[in-house]
Amino acid sequence: MNKSMLSASLLALALAAPLAHAHEAGDIILRAGAITVNPKADSSSVKVDQGPLAGTDLGGKATMDSDTQLGLNFAYMITNNWGIELLAATPFEHDVQLKGTALPAANGKLGSLKHLPPTLSVVYYPLDSKSAFQPYVGAGINYTWIYDESLSSEAKSAGFSNFKAENTWGLAWQVGADYMLTDHVMLNAQVRYIDIDTRATVENNSIAPGTRAKVNVDVDPFVYMVGLGYKF
Repeated sequence: MNKSMLSASLLALALAAPLAHAHEAGDIILRAGAITVNPKADSSSVKVDQGPLAGTDLGGKATMDSDTQLGLNFAYMITNNWGIELLAATPFEHDVQLKGTALPAANGKLGSLKHLPPTLSVVYYPLDSKSAFQPYVGAGINYTWIYDESLSSEAKSAGFSNFKAENTWGLAWQVGADYMLTDHVMLNAQVRYIDIDTRATVENNSIAPGTRAKVNVDVDPFVYMVGLGYKF
């Protein structure tokens, strides 16, 4: 193949991509892929808030690990440039660790919890709807439902019980991009920052009857998702 033929072929490919029209008013978009929640988990110190030792600061902090699940996006285009989007996922599960507290028995894996983080956002696509590449930004509100809190066997042996964490509301921001492979199928990548602040409590009657400790945790995760989408 000579240079002129190669140049013509590359030009044809470059011109073909934009023919896969992107999002227009009235479109419904379904995206699915791997989604990872990576908590920052900056917490207050652990404090006794109930019982004869109420007010005692045990120091230390709480941390949470990451988890990856199946992520789902449902979007509706209000105009060619503005849409609304709902983020959903299969339940995330995180281990909760306590580190550096004044009670050696409290350090280590406290337990685990599950959560669902539905997030509703308004999304803006700045490029023309004929562009195959569609970057976007968005902002919205998140509700994190925390459930199925369970203690580790080590924590139970140390006398801990009744581990609970509060559900939480917060703001969410995102950036992402779609690339249209056809008029209906797209590649997608997105990054979100979600404001999740919760309070966890746990009881331990072996320390003193009626003792309950609390810790405020700024989970504030970055959420990463890559996958495929389909436009109806």
